[in-house]
Amino acid sequence: MRTRVFSVVSVLLSIAVLLVSCKFGAAESNNVLEEFQNNFDIMWAEDNFKTSEDGKTWFLSLDKETGCGFLTKQRYRFGWFSMKLKLVGGDSAGVVTAYYMCSDKDAAPERDELDFEFLGNRTGEPYVIQTNVYKTGVGNREMRHSLWFDPTEDFHTYSILWNSHQIVFFVDRVPMRVYKNNDKPNDFFPNEKPMYLFSSIWNADDWATRGGLEKTDWKKAPFVSTYKDFKSDGCEWKDPYPECVSTTTEKWWDQYDSWHLTDSQKEDFAWVERNLVVYDYCKDTKRFPELPEECSLSPWD
Repeated sequence: MRTRVFSVVSVLLSIAVLLVSCKFGAAESNNVLEEFQNNFDIMWAEDNFKTSEDGKTWFLSLDKETGCGFLTKQRYRFGWFSMKLKLVGGDSAGVVTAYYMCSDKDAAPERDELDFEFLGNRTGEPYVIQTNVYKTGVGNREMRHSLWFDPTEDFHTYSILWNSHQIVFFVDRVPMRVYKNNDKPNDFFPNEKPMYLFSSIWNADDWATRGGLEKTDWKKAPFVSTYKDFKSDGCEWKDPYPECVSTTTEKWWDQYDSWHLTDSQKEDFAWVERNLVVYDYCKDTKRFPELPEECSLSPWD
């Protein structure tokens, strides 16, 4: 009899623990979803946006009708911004997954912009990562790199460091591109307008893969890119009198060590320069017989 009582009590306790666990699990999931809603807005095609059960992972899908995207509610001027992405696997020709900063919610003609764009490819061919910098609506500052891993198999971290001295694009903390300022008024370094953070997936088969020769195979749709762990350590823009200046050196991303590559970062950057650069507009003299002003600035300084 005593054994049966203990058995019943044990079962009841197990059920209680399970109910409490489910309650807290649901609460945690709701909190994560609420956190997303508090920090981001869906830009378009909300039906193409999904989350994992715990709300911590976000899926953007592209079908023949539309892609999808989201952006931060907050704008920033200077800081460190990172996101983990897992890109579309298989045949992704024509598909672009993007993670970028922009001063406007649409493609305004005077916008500033910092781009990570991941250009899909045919099955078995490597992804190409394209970065670009816009100042007052003028871009054409593309660089393209290959990667040393398959970005479709797991999550990797893509980050932007932005202060008034340099912009650095990182992949897993490896500096892929260094874009310097000359510390005087110019037409190439975006440092005046605050920017939102965007994430999106869209069809660009008119240019993305082999210059548009490879078209999107819609029989493979939907194409899904995956995001998680957005982190920002930047100066939040507040109207009408923002405190977002990049000269106070109060934040680590605005201190001297972040104005230049460190010694270890220079070693990584040298390796990238030797092995991963696919295209550099600063070396394209056919396209630019007279190279843009910023091309004279050394990333090593």
